[in-house]
Amino acid sequence: MPGDPRDYCLSNLIEAAKKIRRHIIQMTGAAGSGHPGGSLSATDIVTVLYFHFMRLNPALPNWPDRDRFVLSKGHAAPLLYAALAERGYFPVEELFTLRKLGSRLQGHPDMKQLPGVEMSTGSLGQGLAAANGMALAGKLDKRDYRVYVLLGDGEIQEGMVWEAAMAAAHYRLDNVTAFLDNNGLQIDGSIKEVMSPEPIADKWRAFGWDVQVIDGHSIPQIIQAVEKAKQVKGQPQMAIAKTIKGKGVSFMENQVDWHGVAPKPDQVTRALDDLKDC
Repeated sequence: MPGDPRDYCLSNLIEAAKKIRRHIIQMTGAAGSGHPGGSLSATDIVTVLYFHFMRLNPALPNWPDRDRFVLSKGHAAPLLYAALAERGYFPVEELFTLRKLGSRLQGHPDMKQLPGVEMSTGSLGQGLAAANGMALAGKLDKRDYRVYVLLGDGEIQEGMVWEAAMAAAHYRLDNVTAFLDNNGLQIDGSIKEVMSPEPIADKWRAFGWDVQVIDGHSIPQIIQAVEKAKQVKGQPQMAIAKTIKGKGVSFMENQVDWHGVAPKPDQVTRALDDLKDC
């Protein structure tokens, strides 16, 4: 089938995640701007989706039966771009045009510019509502594709996220699976200090979602979470993924300053050295 997932084995998924993390560092370093911290924290989730589960056809990016992925936390665009390039949507070399004048790889994803981008995102809070629309369209068209969406934990401070959460449950959108990149940090500091969303799992359950809490850096747990979600009927699914901002780079891990700061050339070298063995 042209849209079958690659179904990588565990060792290949681990290597794919390492490669994507290296791309994130190199891209943001070359651009001199971007958001490495939250891109690195969600890398394992996106790797499992793009290289193990999602039905995609890079040669036919608008294939009607493809699975959809919405990057609601659009500032993690380097992560999405790296995954799309490695999946064959555009040449890997183009990653180094990130944020440059005339590049298709803007600071936030643009669905009109780049194949494989399902939704233009950047204004936080909008992605889940868009994912709901795609999922509802699939139900109405009697197609069996699934819609995956990645949210940030600072992002769920937005009220429209909870309107979308209520709508997904109301319409019984069991073809929607959301991942929450729960790294605990946002641009202004700790999510608990800025505007605590806790208790996160209880809130999503109260809104009618099937909820799992997982280690967002355990590829086997991510795989199990998706497999379980696909069995749920009549409910949207939320996987709250406990992650580390800047994962894989020793001097970036759990440091809020790396939310939106690119590494300098010497830091790129140090980071790539860390990522040899992460």
